[in-house]
Amino acid sequence: MKLYAFSVREDEKPYFAALPERFGISLTESDAGLTDAAFTQVKGYDAVSILGMQKIDAPVLTALKEAGVRYIATRTIGYNHIDVDYARSLGLHVFHASYEPNGVADYTIMMMLMCLRHYKESLWRTNVNDYSLDGLQGRQMKDLTVGVMGTGHIGATVIRELSGFDCRILAYDVYQSDEVKAYAKYVDLDTLYRECDIITLHMPLSPSTYHIINKESIAKMKDTVVLINCARGALMNIEDLIEGIEQRHIGALGLDVMEHEEGIVHRDRKLDIISNRQMAYLRQFPNVVHTQHMAFYTDAAVRDMVFTSTEAMLAAEKGERRRNQIC
Repeated sequence: MKLYAFSVREDEKPYFAALPERFGISLTESDAGLTDAAFTQVKGYDAVSILGMQKIDAPVLTALKEAGVRYIATRTIGYNHIDVDYARSLGLHVFHASYEPNGVADYTIMMMLMCLRHYKESLWRTNVNDYSLDGLQGRQMKDLTVGVMGTGHIGATVIRELSGFDCRILAYDVYQSDEVKAYAKYVDLDTLYRECDIITLHMPLSPSTYHIINKESIAKMKDTVVLINCARGALMNIEDLIEGIEQRHIGALGLDVMEHEEGIVHRDRKLDIISNRQMAYLRQFPNVVHTQHMAFYTDAAVRDMVFTSTEAMLAAEKGERRRNQIC
């Protein structure tokens, strides 16, 4: 197999360097994205590997098909940036990565604790030698009810780790897991919204989950509810989050992702004018903790994202289907 890897980060390069010997493939890599100029470069290649910050829409897929590419792998778990239905109609095969869920689960719980213990406000104060305690009184996890929306690999790991905090855990998913039932009670969404002090999202982004957190769902939640999102930004309507914070209905937000973050996160933009004014406005509140889409970012995850997405393509070449294959 001939593979062309795009948007290769420095931290990925050692794992890409191992691919030819490990899997017996021919590899070309570039730190640039999949641009129009690249469509000529990929002629004669069987597969391309990409990251998640680039839209792979119908024109891009058509160009790849015409160049002779058969396989497209994204080195991310999410694949909403790829028009999978159109890829399927062209006969292209699409794959995504997998990695251990512990990194995102750990990060999610860290976000919960930072929100509960007013991490951002306390850090600001100590930076200017203000060591007062007014307004910084926190809450204990064991006294709270935590709701987990989405109980796949990551959501289930969050629930298992939360069980050690001795809190009450409610869960929601279309597909229920017997493993999760050992630690949490499945409920409908309205019950979860009404009873939970903390709500964390671990769903894929799809038409049915787009803006699942919105003005109507927030209105059903407790006052001072803490919302955590380490999944996909567009699961939450950013304008409705702003309104919830301004009206003091939302107690705190822990956001590793934010709607319309594409083209901003994973880049150095400190000297730029950021076009996402909602992001700039929302992140300045003292009760909003915002990080740069890095919950996944561990050494183990980076390795697995390179290896598992490649392994899935090689399996398809042999007529096998791995769970990483989307179409």
